[in-house]
Amino acid sequence: MARGSTRPTSRDVAQAAGVSQAAVSLVLGDKWRGRVSEATAGRVREAAQELGYRPNLAARNLRLGRTRTVLLVVPALTTEFFAGVYTGAARVAAEHGFGVVLYPSPEGIGPARDPFGSARAALDGVIASSMAADALTAIRGDQLPLVMLDSDPEGSLGAATVNLDIRDGVRQVAEHLLALGHRHFLHLAADIPSWTFEVRARELATRLSEVPGTRLRTARAPISMEGALEAAETALAAPGPRPTALVCDDDKLAAGAYKAARRLGLRIPDDLSVTGLDDLALARAIDPELTTVRLNAELFGEQGMQALLAVLEGRTPPQDDIPVQLVVRGSTAPPGAQPMGS
Repeated sequence: MARGSTRPTSRDVAQAAGVSQAAVSLVLGDKWRGRVSEATAGRVREAAQELGYRPNLAARNLRLGRTRTVLLVVPALTTEFFAGVYTGAARVAAEHGFGVVLYPSPEGIGPARDPFGSARAALDGVIASSMAADALTAIRGDQLPLVMLDSDPEGSLGAATVNLDIRDGVRQVAEHLLALGHRHFLHLAADIPSWTFEVRARELATRLSEVPGTRLRTARAPISMEGALEAAETALAAPGPRPTALVCDDDKLAAGAYKAARRLGLRIPDDLSVTGLDDLALARAIDPELTTVRLNAELFGEQGMQALLAVLEGRTPPQDDIPVQLVVRGSTAPPGAQPMGS
């Protein structure tokens, strides 16, 4: 993504290090040994790091496969979903002779080594989840050929976007619960400012508004069992008619909601139907097993890598969203007797 004149150039690095541009090229291309001194190489690397200089791969018209390395930026390694994304991306990368470097955003796991900290770090491009978008600016990944995952195609930083059909997944959940007869809904929403979660909230509200007599309340929680437990317990115990269906943005939120329901003496699905989204292993570990939307994480990673290859080769990446599938299990049923006060 172009940054205009604000991006430091090799001339800036050369001036800061007191060397020629040719010397900068040799050092940053890792071809300096025997041609410039180790001290000079050190000055160039230090100047490049201080200035935030990265070679502009597009401007230099590097041919595909020069470094054969791409960076995958994810929010954190807290669920198997992003492990699946990595597996899929690495599989396609390997088929084309590429390697994938995994960079978990520091937000989730604490400080992580900056892969751009060394001037010798050479990358062909970046694949990044929108949930980790803040890390892109910090590591200057937005200055490389970039494919965004789970990102608004209209406002994406990247040259291409790859999305799961989350909107359709939420539609499938809403239609399933409405067909069972539910009309009082609680949305346990991920408390994360991200496009994918905004889509879920909008689509759920839109679908439910099309059916007369429906009510929708929203409670927000961090994606953790403890946060979901607290938020769901507070919302379910609030005065007024109790929801009969709880729609969760994530399977982990649903697991926390299970605990909240049991604390309140509610039976799933007799008193409360619960749905998730992801189809993690967790969805089959809880009892009753969770009705959720299956997201193909490996296919997501595969198509992300294929899109980046298309960008690097000057082709137009596919634009179609990846289909998702509602998996109906034991956590949903028709609403039981109306709770007192409804």
